[in-house]
Amino acid sequence: MLLSPTLRFSKLTAPIIITKLPLGLFFAKPPLTRRPHMSYSANASPSDQATVGEPPSQSRTDSGSGSGGGSSDDVLVQYVVLRRDLIDTWPLGSVVTQGCHASVAAVWTHRDHPDTLGYCSDSNLDHMHKVTLEVKGETQLKNLAEKLEAASIQHKLWIEQPENIPTCLATRPYPKSQ
Repeated sequence: MLLSPTLRFSKLTAPIIITKLPLGLFFAKPPLTRRPHMSYSANASPSDQATVGEPPSQSRTDSGSGSGGGSSDDVLVQYVVLRRDLIDTWPLGSVVTQGCHASVAAVWTHRDHPDTLGYCSDSNLDHMHKVTLEVKGETQLKNLAEKLEAASIQHKLWIEQPENIPTCLATRPYPKSQ
């Protein structure tokens, strides 16, 4: 995606960057002052992973109640893995959209699985848990997808079309204890 000229306004408290997009639309955003750190270790299981800015021992998911009748440690969780190189080079909205594509595709692909049915049940809709992680780039994302496949962890590798770029992956919902 080629963006048009960028304007910078620095007389405000924090400079705002306004970019002209196709069709005369504009995208305005303040520059990031601090980006939280996210990491993924290919040797650890998804339930051992840390989320934004937290060590693995303090990993957390979105707040809310569990998957229903189970313990709070056995909530259903969907893992979404984004590419760091895209986070640094693409507009944030585009990267978020890629994660949304992968998440929805993983849920839809595994829509008949009991964990997915529980995750999408009426009683759980307001209590969904997702953990967003990152890998360094395309090679690491493909390697992760191969490892998940070898470990029989069901997931969807999202490949953006028509560019044919692997952008992220998402697992189907799994009990956190797995």
